[in-house]
Order: sequence, then structure tokens, then C-alpha cells
Amino acid sequence: MYEKAMRPEDLTRLFVERSNAGDAAGVAALYEEDAVLAYPPGERTVGREAIRALWEKVLADRPRFEPEPSLPTLVSGDIALTSTPPRDGAGARAQVVRRQADGSWLRVLDQPEFVRPPLQT
Repeated sequence: MYEKAMRPEDLTRLFVERSNAGDAAGVAALYEEDAVLAYPPGERTVGREAIRALWEKVLADRPRFEPEPSLPTLVSGDIALTSTPPRDGAGARAQVVRRQADGSWLRVLDQPEFVRPPLQT
């Protein structure tokens, strides 16, 4: 049984811990069944099972994730917006999360990489 995110901000910490442990199923457990992940860049991965399969591939190379400080969470009832500024300074990360019946939180929408659009001339 996995630790549950009892605050929206817990999801980022749990993501880092589970990713660094190589636990794709544990990462996928942070998402609702029909969640949408905007990854790989330019694509969408839909559903917990597809997210698990994606993370199995990503984590096979044993990447190391570092904790990133959370920006203030915006909460409206059972929905929240979480975000972190990436340590590499490129873009931002944002997630829409939803409170579950047991009071825990899961990701519904995850945009792990925003890139700056090219300047219009």
C-alpha cells in the first residue's frame, strides 16, 4: 500500500521519491484512472495504465529527480492547481489535482514541461 498525498503539495514529493526508487507503478498511483499527462513533449499520455507504461520506459534509464520547491497552491473546493519552477530554469511545471473521497489528492492533468514560445517578430 502506498502513502497517500493528504495535501496537494505531497504529490510532488511522492513523485520524486517513487521515481528515484524506480517505481513506475507507484508513480502511476499518483494519478486518477483517466488522468492526462502531457508527456513526452508534444504528446499526451492518457490513463493510469498508459502513464505506468510510460514511466517504466523512462525509469529504465534510472534518471535522478531532485525535489523542487512548490509555488503557492491554488485551491477551489476539491480541485487544486500545483506548480513548481524547474531547477534548470526552463519553463514551468503545473498539475491540476482533485481531492478523493478519502481526503487524499491525485493528479488529473499534468503538464511537466512548459516551453517558452518563440518570440514573434
